[in-house]
Amino acid sequence: MPAKTSAETSAETSAAGRSPARTAAVIPAAGRGVRLGPGAPKALRALGGTPMLIHAVRAMAASRAVSLVVVVAPPDGAGEVKSLLDAHALPERTDFVVVPGGETRQESVRLGLDALPPEYGIVLVHDAARPLVPVDTVDAVIDAVREGAPAVVPAVPLADTVKQVEPAAAPGEPEPVVATPE
Repeated sequence: MPAKTSAETSAETSAAGRSPARTAAVIPAAGRGVRLGPGAPKALRALGGTPMLIHAVRAMAASRAVSLVVVVAPPDGAGEVKSLLDAHALPERTDFVVVPGGETRQESVRLGLDALPPEYGIVLVHDAARPLVPVDTVDAVIDAVREGAPAVVPAVPLADTVKQVEPAAAPGEPEPVVATPE
């Protein structure tokens, strides 16, 4: 018999008249952010004076459904991340756990999932470097899983105008715009 998905487990729990499965968020923050150049890991860099990781944790914890946030820290930086979380005001109704990450993003997510207690049947995985997700989006993902979706990837409409360009005629010259896709 194949393993049940989180959505199936949640649906069965709800159908049985008990409360729905508990919800947790795993936030991978173990990346080095090498494309940003030297300095702190990307998730620990400030956005508006606050580390991106704190914004991401607050975004997940803003949902009343999320009762646990697991932060996956750089392998050698779990203590620093724990201190960072302790230094910022976070919702008291949400528990926080910090675990060291792995060498790859995939390994780090697995380590975050491995840290979850068994009563968590719904799990959101949210990148620390995407700190500004609205709580409505978090709640919509949770609702979709509770309604039976085995997995959800949220998307928002593109607000910017996209332009198709051709290469510049010479280095340093502007790239000519050739189209505006729908």
